[in-house]
Amino acid sequence: MLKRKIIPIILLILSITTFIIYNMFLRADSNNVEALSKYGSRGEEVRQIQTKLKRWGYYSGNVDGIYGSQTLAAVKWFQSKNGLTVDGIAGPKTLAAMGIMGTSNNTGGTTSNSDLNLLARLVYAEARGEPYTGQVAVAAVVLNRVKNSSFPNSIAGVIYQKGAFSVVDDGQINLTPNQTAISAAQDALNGWDPTYGAIYYFNPKTATNGWIWSRPLTVVIGNHRFCK
Repeated sequence: MLKRKIIPIILLILSITTFIIYNMFLRADSNNVEALSKYGSRGEEVRQIQTKLKRWGYYSGNVDGIYGSQTLAAVKWFQSKNGLTVDGIAGPKTLAAMGIMGTSNNTGGTTSNSDLNLLARLVYAEARGEPYTGQVAVAAVVLNRVKNSSFPNSIAGVIYQKGAFSVVDDGQINLTPNQTAISAAQDALNGWDPTYGAIYYFNPKTATNGWIWSRPLTVVIGNHRFCK
């Protein structure tokens, strides 16, 4: 009789143990899945996507964490403007372009390999003909804007802010940066600021906006005037 009672108890213990181990592996595996938001998704990641796209002028709906038709259309618009596959899915490449999934750094915002690459692409597009210090200076302006309350608080936010950089509109932002541009971006991220805190720069030979000339000059490097 005792033997008959023990067997079901052992089977129950084995069943519970198997269930616990299965769920531990399931949770561990789910933590390794790349972030992916798409139509119908809900949550904090969707809220981040909406916040960034709204700040940049792609999205006009509510920041509610619900990936609906308006969010879908905004993501597609962002993808089409930035050389990404236009599928409306916020996969790893789209999220990286938005500056989502970063880690802390000394700029006070977030940075990651994707941020470095994006910053290097801007440097290459905007200043590949400039001296090295001038290339670092362009990257430094972006980082100074990140720290300035008048601008978006991420590298991607600053670069993709509507009308901020013409190279975003004409597609040059998608050119592959050379090692010089990558090094310049990294030097700026490491804290080198040849601009003395500038948040604007322009080429006086091509500038068409008279307002920019009213900004206080900090330094001239190559063909660019840097100002606050």
